[in-house]
Order: sequence, then C-alpha cells, then structure tokens
Amino acid sequence: MGAHTRVMLLDLLVERSEFGHGGNQEMIRPLAEAGSVEVLLLTPQMQSQEVGDRAQIEGEIVLTDDDVPHWDDEYSFWQECVVDISGNPVRFRRIAMPLHGDDDLTSEWFSNFDVDALYCSGSRSNVSIWEDWMNGGASLLRVSARSGTPTLGICFGHQLLCKALGAKITREDTLFNGVSNLELTNEGRGDSLFGSRRSGPDDTPVVLFTHRDHVVTVPDCCSLLGHTDHNLVTAVRVLDEDGECLPAWGVQFHPEAAKARIDRAFEWGHISQEELDSFQREHDGAGILGSFASTVLCA
Repeated sequence: MGAHTRVMLLDLLVERSEFGHGGNQEMIRPLAEAGSVEVLLLTPQMQSQEVGDRAQIEGEIVLTDDDVPHWDDEYSFWQECVVDISGNPVRFRRIAMPLHGDDDLTSEWFSNFDVDALYCSGSRSNVSIWEDWMNGGASLLRVSARSGTPTLGICFGHQLLCKALGAKITREDTLFNGVSNLELTNEGRGDSLFGSRRSGPDDTPVVLFTHRDHVVTVPDCCSLLGHTDHNLVTAVRVLDEDGECLPAWGVQFHPEAAKARIDRAFEWGHISQEELDSFQREHDGAGILGSFASTVLCA
C-alpha cells in the first residue's frame, strides 16, 4: 500500500484551466507516484470575506457557488474532483480560508488541517499591484514556512512569499517569456531542491519563465539560491531564527509548465505563437518538483 499525502494549494490561476488545474496536477504528480493525495484548494482571490471569517471559526468549510462571488465563469466552478495520476487517486477539494492576514489567527486555522505541504501557484494578479485578498495568502505562506511545513511558492507564489517576509517587488515595463539557465549560488549548488537534474551548461538547471513582476531584494530570513541574467532573485530558501534552513522555497520560474501543457494551452488559444516559440527548449522543472516531493515524503 502506497503513502497518503495531504497538501494545501493556493490555486491562484484557476481561470486558466491548462496552466491552472493542469499545472496543479503537474505539481502534485511526484507525490502521486508514491500514493494517493488529497489536495485542499484555496482560492482567496475568488471567495468572500464572510466565508473566510466562518472558516476561521469553524475550520474546514467546503466552498459553494455562493461563497465565490468573484469566480471567473470562463472556467466552471466545481467543489471536488478525483483525477488518476500515475495510477493513484488524487482528490481535489475547494475549501475556504481566512482573509484577515493575522498570523496568530492564521496559524490557529492552519494547524487544524495537519497538512504535509503547502504550494502556491502563479497568478494573473500582481504582487506589485496589491489586492486585499493577498493579505490572507501572504499570512498563510509566512505561517507555513516558519512552522517547518514544506512550502513551495511558484512565480507569483515566490513573489508573495518574499513580500510576506520583507522583500521589495518591482514591476517591469515588459513581460519576460523564455527558458533560461539558472546560475546557482554556493548555497544553491548544495540545496536539495536542485539536486536532481541540471541539464544546462556548467551543471546549471534550465528553467521556464513568464512574468513581469520581479523580487529585487532577498528577505533577511532567506538565502539566495540562484539568479539569471534578467532576474536577480530567482530562487530563495527560508531560514529559521538561528539561520538554519527550513523546508520552504520560492522560485520565480514555472517548474509545473510541462511541454504537453504548453502545447495544449496554445491549441486552446491561451498563449500566442510567440509565447509558444519562446517555451520550446526543454527545462528541468519536473526534476525540481520531484526534489520538493522527496522533502515532503521524507518529512
């Protein structure tokens, strides 16, 4: 009998089905290779303040249509679905989360679920253009990372994690799309997140980007793991009060952007020919997600 894993996922790209729900499946795939997975999906950008307040008091509340007044109907709302991944069932369920941004209260709520990991996806929103719901997301990332729960912020999730920990975020005039070599620092070369596959020159990981916001300072409680020519703070690891590594990372790139997902997104009109062309180079995202999953499964 395989393992059973329970994770939370800040599902912030829900309106883009292939990069949203499809990307979520790619994040979870390495865990599913080891056994069944339960994924508690959080959509603070869509839900009401009222259901968040109820969640703080009652704990787990499954979302209904009435709880998500900001839902984008281009992607139909559903409460729950089960997907077979690598021969194992992965159950996705949408639940409410508090939006208040108070770390003490967030910690009380988060501790009720006893999850094995927290993921935060990319988003079409921007940390540089702050919205009220981001207070709840930032608090949850901060609480999870500091608690020692394996935590992974991807693209927007990286920016939100770093902002939550004190970093500065800026917005460039143009969007960057492409696949680049990630130059690792000494800390990055020894970090378990990049211990699997490094297919670039000089033993560098190859990673895929699509973003306009940039983290430009490293939080005091983080170490810089890597950077690229266009992006100064590309990967960080969170440290505890004694400077020891916690199992929490932020990465500006998209490890979940599998080639099949990219091709399908183009077929559905979600990305342009120019974007498709910029993403053709193979990248090492699957290995990076596998390394994170190994941390989760060994915790």
